[in-house]
Amino acid sequence: MEKYQEIERSIIKKYRKEIWSRFIKAVRDYQLIKENDRIMVCISGGKDSFLLAKCIQELQRHGKTKFEAFYVVMDPGYSDYNRNFILNNAKLLNIDIDIFKSDIFSVVDNLASKSPCYLCARMRRGCLYNRAKELGCNKIALGHHFDDVIETTLLSIFYSSEVKTMMPKLHSDNFAGIELIRPLYLIKEEDIISWSKFNNLSFINCACRFTENCSINSDNNSKREEIKNLIKELRKINKNIDYNIFKALDNVNLNCVLGTKKAGVYKSFLDEYNEL
Repeated sequence: MEKYQEIERSIIKKYRKEIWSRFIKAVRDYQLIKENDRIMVCISGGKDSFLLAKCIQELQRHGKTKFEAFYVVMDPGYSDYNRNFILNNAKLLNIDIDIFKSDIFSVVDNLASKSPCYLCARMRRGCLYNRAKELGCNKIALGHHFDDVIETTLLSIFYSSEVKTMMPKLHSDNFAGIELIRPLYLIKEEDIISWSKFNNLSFINCACRFTENCSINSDNNSKREEIKNLIKELRKINKNIDYNIFKALDNVNLNCVLGTKKAGVYKSFLDEYNEL
């Protein structure tokens, strides 16, 4: 059995409960993949996106729903080492990738070298949507997992004074007909790490050339690390703390909130309260 076949088998067999079943549940419950979809699967080089690619491959081979998948790597200016690392992992995992180059790192370095993350993220997203459009894809799949969802929720509450989360799918505002989907939505990061270690795999953690220049006070990744550590501590008190946060977002009692906002329009509880 080839190495990539052993890796595929581990997803279906050893990690069936932790990874495969949760992947299938997210796809089914949130209606992420439908008949005749053309999906661009984005691979950054990290463990999450490579696992996403393998899960999509398995679903395409053995699932009942027929769809097309395109495995894409955007090179925003990676070093030769990181680029080769991604290429070698793609070969090891038997993923036929389409790698295309952009000059995002160079542009960001010139325009926003002191605070690059926001601009870089926006430009990367724009490049991916354009590539999806070129490929005729109607969906873009990203490798965000369960922990990303929880951390994003708390970041929003603590630093933006807003209750919102990372959605399992959403329509693009600027590219009509394209949806963004997150098939790893219910899979925990610890299980992805366990799968990676079990198969003796190593992936790029962060290939960003600006990371060392980001201020710990302004860098969103630093805030995310704070939240990650907070959840870890809270889990010592309540092992289900992350699940409870997740479930709360699916169980909002509108009778007990001060106000809501939809499509930019705010609605106070007083609007209906005074009508009673």
